[in-house]
Amino acid sequence: MTIEWQSRVPFANTALLVTVILAAICASSAFCQAGVHMTLDEIQIRQLNDQYIEAFLKADVHWYQIHLSEDFVCIESSGNLLNKQEFLQDAAKGPDVTDYKLDQVRVRIFGDAALVQATGLFTRKDGTKGKSRYTDVYIRTGKEWKAVSAQITRLQD
Repeated sequence: MTIEWQSRVPFANTALLVTVILAAICASSAFCQAGVHMTLDEIQIRQLNDQYIEAFLKADVHWYQIHLSEDFVCIESSGNLLNKQEFLQDAAKGPDVTDYKLDQVRVRIFGDAALVQATGLFTRKDGTKGKSRYTDVYIRTGKEWKAVSAQITRLQD
């Protein structure tokens, strides 16, 4: 019996250790916070969405070149329609805001398509505050997700 018990103890300790490690990872990550469990696709889309906003704030044209599809289309809040090249030229000018924070983000996955609907709060260069809503559409091409469409609406103050 002693031999059996000793052989089980290391396994029990290992299982306990793995459980503790997974619980710690889960508690500190977006994977499990507030009881929300995300798929790998949703995590990737949320990361791309965060990077999209960061690229906007930093005028990071290179990021957009990589992550926008060749047939990307953007409908601006003014109603103007931009193709990828026009969007890149516009992005290179830099943002018209000093700050942009995501307030609400909803991600929905439909097989190889994903929809991001979000609300953002921003500060204009003159210090006034604003709010926008946008919808981005991503398509999986192979193992990568690419943004194919964006539509932005700035809400009236």
